[in-house]
Amino acid sequence: MKIATYNINGIKARLPRLKEWLTETRPSVACLQEVKSQDKDFPAAEFEELGYQPIWHGQKSFNGVAILADTKAGYSLEEVQRGLGIDGPKEGEGEQARYLEADVSKDGQTTRIVCIYLPNGNPLPGPKFDYKIAWMEKLRARMADIWTSEVPAAVLGDYNVIPENDDVYAVKAMESDALMQPESRAAYARLLADGWCDAVRTLNPRGGVWTYWDYQAGAWQRDHGFRIDHILLTPELADRLDSVGVDKEHRGREKASDHAPTWAILRD
Repeated sequence: MKIATYNINGIKARLPRLKEWLTETRPSVACLQEVKSQDKDFPAAEFEELGYQPIWHGQKSFNGVAILADTKAGYSLEEVQRGLGIDGPKEGEGEQARYLEADVSKDGQTTRIVCIYLPNGNPLPGPKFDYKIAWMEKLRARMADIWTSEVPAAVLGDYNVIPENDDVYAVKAMESDALMQPESRAAYARLLADGWCDAVRTLNPRGGVWTYWDYQAGAWQRDHGFRIDHILLTPELADRLDSVGVDKEHRGREKASDHAPTWAILRD
């Protein structure tokens, strides 16, 4: 079973690149972030034509998450929960489209898949950073509920957290950013301390794996990247972890997202 996460940075602008990636790499389950589409405008038919069942949680112009399951390979999706019940940082804003949870089934076996787009938190200090930390605590509580249910589970997505110094090309370049603040890192570390396995870190203990390269300042050309797209696994799935990777080549294509797809393969 191949599970993947991909912040596509706008489904309308990146749809050709996204379809290329799905066709070429054929993940069993794909979690998408920054869809930036209202529910009514989500291109479900495009994915169904490729043999993927989609579910999505959209929002106009910003945020948005989706999960795709490969029906040609026998997988099916059933939505479990959307949203964490936490309003955005602006007064009266309501909840942002950042969380989607589903059961993925095949041959009588079910895996819980959670797709997240964690708040960026910049600028800081301020309400956006406070919202980021509060959202992470809400996420931790929901992950604890999933853990208690004892269902094999994976929480994939753009966490907007650089966990360690060796997850970034230059510490000084990002040290004042919300992605690397002690509070952000501590909140992420608490998830791991609760028993979740960081799949990419487990198989790359020395770090040096990037999943994001900014569009500015030649970051891609100079390989000035960092790791913010993560796959966290319950122990049962961690025991089945076979390999992980980043489809870096897709970041270099024309009109690509600033993220690269990140994936893990779980043994049957």
